[in-house]
Amino acid sequence: MKRLEELVRPNIWALKPYSTARDEYAGGEISTWLDANESPYDNGLNRYPDPHQRELKQRIARMKGVRERQVFLGNGSDEAIDLPYRIFCMPGRDNAVSIAPTYGMYRVAADINDVEMREVPLGNDFALPVDALLAACDERTKLLWICSPNNPTGNAFPAAEIERLVRAFDGMVILDEAYIDFADGPGFLPRLDEFPNLIILQTFSKAWGMAGVRLGMAFAAEPVAELMARVKYPYNINCLAQATVAERLATDISAQVAEIRAERRRMAGALAACGAIERVYPSDANFLLVRTPAPDRLYDALIAAGVIVRNRSRVRGCEGCLRITIGRPEENDRMLRTVENFRP
Repeated sequence: MKRLEELVRPNIWALKPYSTARDEYAGGEISTWLDANESPYDNGLNRYPDPHQRELKQRIARMKGVRERQVFLGNGSDEAIDLPYRIFCMPGRDNAVSIAPTYGMYRVAADINDVEMREVPLGNDFALPVDALLAACDERTKLLWICSPNNPTGNAFPAAEIERLVRAFDGMVILDEAYIDFADGPGFLPRLDEFPNLIILQTFSKAWGMAGVRLGMAFAAEPVAELMARVKYPYNINCLAQATVAERLATDISAQVAEIRAERRRMAGALAACGAIERVYPSDANFLLVRTPAPDRLYDALIAAGVIVRNRSRVRGCEGCLRITIGRPEENDRMLRTVENFRP
C-alpha cells in the first residue's frame, strides 16, 4: 500500500481535533466538576459521556483479541462507513470501488461526500470478482469496499480472495463483517496486524441484538484508528449506549446464534420445497435470499399476512429476489405458511 500520509487528505492529516474539557484532565482525585458547563444536579445523565469510550474499548478489545488502540466505536456502522470518505477521499476528485449488489450505505456515503463510486458486479453465484475489482481501480481510487458475508446475497467470500485484494490494492480496504457471527469462519480480525491498509467493520446490531443502541465497531491499525477518532464528533456515543453495551457484553449469545443458524438451515430446505420459490441461495448470514417468479405479488401476500420481508427484486443482480431475515421459529413458520400457500 501507499504510505498513510499519501492516502489521507492533507487537511485531515494536519487536523487538530476538538479538545473536550476532559481531554485536558491529566488525572487525580476530582470530586467537583466545574469544567464542562454541565448541570450540577445528578440524574444519571447530567455529565457528558467519555468521548474516548475507554472502559468500553478495553472490554471490547479483550473480547475481540485486539489492542485497545485498534478499536474505533461509532454511532452505528454508518459513522464508520462515512469516516473513510472524509479521511481519505478528496470530494469531486477521488473515487471508491465496491462489489455490487451490496449494502447500499457505501454508495449513499460516497454520494454525500461527492466521491465517485465504481461498482463491479459479482460473478456467477455471487462470486467475488477479484481481477475486475482491481482493474476498476486507478491512481485516484482510495477505498475498496467488501461485505462478507455480503448483504443482500448472504455469502461469505473465500479468505484467500479477500487477502489477495487487500495485498494488491494500494489504498484502504474496508471489510464489512456485520454478519460474521453467523458464518463458519472467524473472519479477518485475528489477522488484523498483517494488513496495515485494512479496516474491519463489525456491529452490535445483529448477533448481539442491540440494533436500537446504534453502536458500531471498526478495527484497524493504530494510526488508522487514531485518524478515525480524530475526525469523529467528540461525544458520538452517549452514556446510555456505552453503559448498555458494557453490561450486555457479559451475556452469552452463543445459544441464540446457534438457533438462528439452525433455523436458517431449516428455512432454506423448507423454502426450496415451495412451488413459489425458484432458488434459495446459500447464506452465511442471518437471512436468506430467495428467487421467485412473482416477487412483488409474493411480497404483497406476505404483507397481507402481517409478515414483512425485504423486496430486493429491483436491485441489479438480485432480480426476482426477496431477502428474508431469520426470526424466531414461530415467526419463520408464519412466513413459511404464506409462501407454501402462494401460487405464482
